[in-house]
Amino acid sequence: MPRPTHRSGNLPVEATSFVGRRHELAEARKKLTAARLVSLVGPGGVGKTRLALRVATDLRRGFGDGAWLVELAELADPALVGHAVLAALGLRDQAATEPAALLRPYLRDKQLLLVVDNCEHLLDAAARLVADVITTAPGVRVIATSREPLSVAGEHVLPVPPLQLPSPCASEPLAQLRQNEAVTLFVERAAAASGSFGLTTGNQAAVVDVCRRLDGLPLAIELAAVRTRALSPEQIRDRLSGRFDLLTGGSRAALPRHQTLRTTIEWSYSLLAPAERTLLARLGVFAGRFTLDDVEAVCCGDDLPAPGALDLLSSLLDKSLATKEEVAGTACYRLHETMREYARLKLREAGEEEIVEERCADYYLACCRQFAAEGRFRLLDWLAWAELEVDNVRAVLRRCADRRDFRRGVDIATGLIWYWVTRATTEGVRWLDELLAGVADPVAHPWSYFVRGFLAVLQNDPAAAMPALDRAVAAARSAGQSDVLAQSLAMASVAANLAGDRASAVRLLDRARVAATGLDDLGTTLMLHQAPALNGLLDGDLDTVRSAAGEGARLSREAGDLYSLDMMLMNQGFAALLTGDLPEAEQRFTEALRIAHQLDDRVAQCHLLGALGCCAAASRESRLAARLLGAMERLRDEAGARVNAGMAPALTQAAASVTAALGPRFESEFTAGQQLNRDAAVRLALRELPSPAAVNPERGSAGILGERETDVARLVADGLTNKQIGARLFISERTVETHVRNILNKLGFTSRAQIAAWMATPDH
Repeated sequence: MPRPTHRSGNLPVEATSFVGRRHELAEARKKLTAARLVSLVGPGGVGKTRLALRVATDLRRGFGDGAWLVELAELADPALVGHAVLAALGLRDQAATEPAALLRPYLRDKQLLLVVDNCEHLLDAAARLVADVITTAPGVRVIATSREPLSVAGEHVLPVPPLQLPSPCASEPLAQLRQNEAVTLFVERAAAASGSFGLTTGNQAAVVDVCRRLDGLPLAIELAAVRTRALSPEQIRDRLSGRFDLLTGGSRAALPRHQTLRTTIEWSYSLLAPAERTLLARLGVFAGRFTLDDVEAVCCGDDLPAPGALDLLSSLLDKSLATKEEVAGTACYRLHETMREYARLKLREAGEEEIVEERCADYYLACCRQFAAEGRFRLLDWLAWAELEVDNVRAVLRRCADRRDFRRGVDIATGLIWYWVTRATTEGVRWLDELLAGVADPVAHPWSYFVRGFLAVLQNDPAAAMPALDRAVAAARSAGQSDVLAQSLAMASVAANLAGDRASAVRLLDRARVAATGLDDLGTTLMLHQAPALNGLLDGDLDTVRSAAGEGARLSREAGDLYSLDMMLMNQGFAALLTGDLPEAEQRFTEALRIAHQLDDRVAQCHLLGALGCCAAASRESRLAARLLGAMERLRDEAGARVNAGMAPALTQAAASVTAALGPRFESEFTAGQQLNRDAAVRLALRELPSPAAVNPERGSAGILGERETDVARLVADGLTNKQIGARLFISERTVETHVRNILNKLGFTSRAQIAAWMATPDH
């Protein structure tokens, strides 16, 4: 059956739609109670994904940190498996750290269920990552789906067979036949397709024969059932029979299940109009989701006019050959992985594979160039585009690297600068290093070396930044590109200061200003404000910070450059904080945090939570400060962020003053901050939740508890034990214990009686 509508991430509600599989469900549940890893193994089209999602849906209430889906079908590069897991868990690789190093501390104390789907083409990489997870995170359970086992120590393998077949007996009572899994699926999908289909004594023999001929394979049954819109079950059976007899000489025993699925897809394909066949084959070039705009640009031409693409795509959706979903208000589409494999085969047979791949690469190159040109001024829109399209862009980058098309690959990777900066810094570094290593003429890519150096500065890695920026400077001079030259020199000044070479930092910034003489370029102007602001923080020159960041903030605001505005506001805030102007510091940090949260820039949010914690400490709001410092620490671990050298002294002073003020209570308040999820921490910092200092300890802070924690708190107030609460909420006693501990930490309590008293107040 087609994959339900969902994205990698928190388990989708749609996963609850399911047919049959009672035995496999029971077996999977039983194995997960005894094993850390259960692999659902079977051929394509057998329904492994749907079974895994149903098992996870049934069991997720027993995992305090939820159930999460990692989709690998769209990935072609084993090196990206860790990045896929980070993305599914809502984490970011914005630091100079490999994904596995971020996952270990994040998962170490979590109780969650991870579904890793479609591992077969990345088996070694998936196995290494899963083995690492189950070794270092005792509270994590993993369900993997694959065509073969992962071969990881402790793995329990559960073969997934096709759906239960109906008896060949044509006189079986309808009521009994309706209990059969394969028949139930056929009838449900046929009714959805035709609007009026029902199982009757007149069609039951044909339905039974179709399900048996299709070996109970869910995807094959789905493809056949949708044909009831135009054909009767008898006609479907007869057409399938002819194809199977042609393949096997009349012997069904000679037909393996993978050939059954292939034949069914081939039959569905043969019934398409010529234009539909052409489009389906060309859709195989997309690695992940795609939009109508993508289809029109990549798949259409003189033989397939763009104005007709929507009708053709709608027809493929009606026939279950493609699926539709909505992401952030945008309609997009995808092919089931088995269908994508078939489409690629047809594209190759048509002799169009290279042509369509070239068109696809040119299209995404143009999009990424437009992203580079417009992104900083329309960042929210372009980040949404990149998140939807990233799997397709990755596939194009991989093809460029494999075919030594380094120039185009470098240009695509360079165009994604703002995506790498705010979403995937480590991945951007990896792509640029691989592609730039193959470039024959470095002079042709000054911007690319600048981007590489910029990412290294963000990772606080001056040793990697300086060589890249030196190449950027040399290439920009040779190419006569003054804007790249000035920005590269300014960024090199920051890198030199990070390395402790203040003399070089001053010299490089002076050279940057000379190179920018006469230029009317906003990006260069902003860089020449950002560099002295950052250097001023490192050097303690706060007058320079105020002047440079103030003018930079004004220009950024006028231009709509949210990322630069965020950075300038942060610099202004630290200058104000370090000179004792707390109202201005809090105002700047608060605006910056709102922007960072809007952009979902995790490193910036981390630094700003700490900055507002410093403000709270200086204002003697010690409990609030301790919680914000704890929240910063959690987000720092999640993002792999390093403490900015310019803010380190303020953080050290804030922690010392808060520790002195709270004494033994500091640890519980700090831990309560660590327990906050990112959104709750941001709301607390923005004072959208009551400050701990403004609330009686007995009343707590209502918005801090999660939904499940609130349920547990109510039952604690009712006097139930952990075991009784677990039975009431269908979760383990250990999970209840974790929730109770989290509640005590978040509210600053030490006993269950305090929780009960807090819940008894009118607000709760």
